[in-house]
Amino acid sequence: MDARSIREQFPILNQEVNGHPLVYLDSSATSHKPLAVLEAVDAYYRNDNSNVHRGVHTLGTRATDKYEGAREKVQQFINARSTKEVIFTRGTTTAINTVAHSYARANLEPGDEVIITPMEHHSNIIPWQQAVKATGATLKYFELHDDGTLNMEDVKKSIGPQTKIVALTHVSNVLGTINPIKEIVELAHRQNAVVLVDGAQGAPHLKVDVQEIDCDFYCFSGHKMCGPTGIGILYGKQELLEEMEPVEFGGEMIDFVHLYDSTWKELPWKFEGGTPIIAGAIGLGAAIDFLNQIGMDEIEAHDQKLTNYAMKRMREIEGLEIYGPAADKRSAVVTFNINGVHPHDTATALDSMGIAVRAGHHCAQPLMRWLNATATARASMYVYNTEDDIDQLVSGLTRTKEFFGNVF
Repeated sequence: MDARSIREQFPILNQEVNGHPLVYLDSSATSHKPLAVLEAVDAYYRNDNSNVHRGVHTLGTRATDKYEGAREKVQQFINARSTKEVIFTRGTTTAINTVAHSYARANLEPGDEVIITPMEHHSNIIPWQQAVKATGATLKYFELHDDGTLNMEDVKKSIGPQTKIVALTHVSNVLGTINPIKEIVELAHRQNAVVLVDGAQGAPHLKVDVQEIDCDFYCFSGHKMCGPTGIGILYGKQELLEEMEPVEFGGEMIDFVHLYDSTWKELPWKFEGGTPIIAGAIGLGAAIDFLNQIGMDEIEAHDQKLTNYAMKRMREIEGLEIYGPAADKRSAVVTFNINGVHPHDTATALDSMGIAVRAGHHCAQPLMRWLNATATARASMYVYNTEDDIDQLVSGLTRTKEFFGNVF
């Protein structure tokens, strides 16, 4: 793939920040949107703006067709068996909470176990904390190796008859670690446990086939894969979604409403109460078209090449510590610290040179404690980044190190 020509399709990147050409290395927080996505959202509001499902007039029909067409694109993108298994949500967080509130609270009881990893985003920790508190179940954690990869021997020992749910990230938003999801799903299913995968960092970078993985739930967000903010996906196996109760009630998700009782629509709409995020879904559909045009295999290869290059160049900087596994075991994320420099100072200095990175705990405080770091800086890459961006980052880090070295 030609990242330079792809970059031209992202108008936001054609600007200066603090007098320097923008170098955007914060795609794990949110990715930018290509013209095709911007135009799809604009076209909906300009030409088709109407609520979906409820009307028979022309605008309503066009809006519904585009909204449901986007669902079909998602189904094909992740290879779900049916559009009934594709639920539109506000994002990964909402998707995980839906499973934790509906499935977990109905199926967990005292003595049962939910197992997650220390590398999870808070969105895949707190819902399970609350679910076990509400049901009397127990929350456990898999162990990590020193390089931030899962200890698979511990995984095999930990999953047992009491395990009812395993929930883990496909790709760590801090370490970039790519977890062996399929192997873990097989281990969990031997014990009749269900597996939820947080794909917020996986779906944008890796080819996802939920039937091949055989996970029970897979959650991801549109804004991290060139789509709009405020739209996400909960994939769930149809047989599990059928038995789950909705967690939001109101219009759109009902079949019949009586004075003292109501019935729900069939899948997927029983989980989509209220006016849905129509423009967001249409924009996500356009983003999927954009990614498919490039090819997910091409994107993964580009990510790997850029990650290799970034880690090689950054290791040239003395006193810079990189966290996490080797480049071939991670996705397009490099998290680091300069010895003696607070990551917020690092990020502020880089911003003065037009370079955008993230600094903080990255919504992963348990992992920060495991790393023995209060915070880190993070550079994350995507389809529009080039080796030139990495060179600018390395130059900026060198200047930052020199500046703070002189100050102190």
